[in-house]
Amino acid sequence: MSIGHVRGYIGITAALCIAAWAAPLHASKQCYAPDARAKERAFSRAVITEGGKTIWLGGQTASLPPVADFDAQVRDVFASLDKTLKAQGGSLKDMVTMTVFITDTRLGDRFVAIRKEIFKECFPASALITVTGLAVPGLMVEVQGIAVIGAK
Repeated sequence: MSIGHVRGYIGITAALCIAAWAAPLHASKQCYAPDARAKERAFSRAVITEGGKTIWLGGQTASLPPVADFDAQVRDVFASLDKTLKAQGGSLKDMVTMTVFITDTRLGDRFVAIRKEIFKECFPASALITVTGLAVPGLMVEVQGIAVIGAK
């Protein structure tokens, strides 16, 4: 790829980002958790949105070097996600879906308890996946997701 192509790509990408940033924030959000299992596990079977600004959140982990405390790592991840969303005019309440990766299946229930505490009622749709490892030794949890800012 030539420098001209790279500059053109960067220009188009910047224009798309500006257009997304400037999009009107007239949106609605509805969490759909019709059964006890979804409520118990703190996730929605579906989250329905209209309008708003969509934010795709890359996988976020605890600060490095990671502490050997699962609760602390989970809270650090959610603080990082919240900081990222606040920079765009939103917050964790705007998350509509998340994919959670944990390294120990026995920690799934603890993750759910913390998610209940943080989101309280309108939970994102979610998947919880156990993996053999993450990018840095000692990391126990990673979360990526999508948020729609402007939902009511």
